[in-house]
Amino acid sequence: MKQAFVDLLRDNAAHADEFRSLFDDVQESQRPEVVAVCCSDSRVLQDHMWGNERPGQVFTASNIGNRVSQRTERGEVVSGDVLYPIAHTGTETAVVTGHTGCGAVTATYQALTGDLSEPPGIEHCLSLLKPRLEPGVAALPDGLDDETAVNHLVEYNVDRQVEFLMESDTIPDSVEVIGVVYDFQDVYSGERGEIHVVNVNGETDVERLRRDNAAAASRIDRLWEY
Repeated sequence: MKQAFVDLLRDNAAHADEFRSLFDDVQESQRPEVVAVCCSDSRVLQDHMWGNERPGQVFTASNIGNRVSQRTERGEVVSGDVLYPIAHTGTETAVVTGHTGCGAVTATYQALTGDLSEPPGIEHCLSLLKPRLEPGVAALPDGLDDETAVNHLVEYNVDRQVEFLMESDTIPDSVEVIGVVYDFQDVYSGERGEIHVVNVNGETDVERLRRDNAAAASRIDRLWEY
């Protein structure tokens, strides 16, 4: 075994010692309050970004590009790893979590504006992002550098994933769908590592969102109101 994995085992021993009793109430079942689909990126510390130390609170799914859909013989459907807690454990809040500097959004942007070749598995993931991001690329303001363009498209991608959930017949109307961006690159105002709300149930107007969600007003922000 490489030392990096041995180090993880050591850290897991400390985790097990600390968390032992916290699993008492979730031995037989789970009823997470939130399902969060995040981007698979080593810098995105999934549960830890929420300060979550309670097993059973957040059902976390991840993939490159924080996608909520999968391709089937029936066409695109809500991904099973997002749908499962909503369909089977009573979860009524779904959070789409993008992040600044997203590699999947960057790769999709490059593929749509130039020439990019990826292995088949990655290309499959990008093929699910391309049709959603293509209108956003066309609508980008003139004169943006690539880094700024990508961060605009991170929001746009979150919006499209929220939209897909909102339009799906498999997501009950009682489920609140929230889109956020995790910022560890000082793109938004605020502390590094903060989560910024950009979309609630399809609403993206910042002033309206702040008015309607006063308790979270200071955390509502957007880079791009297109």
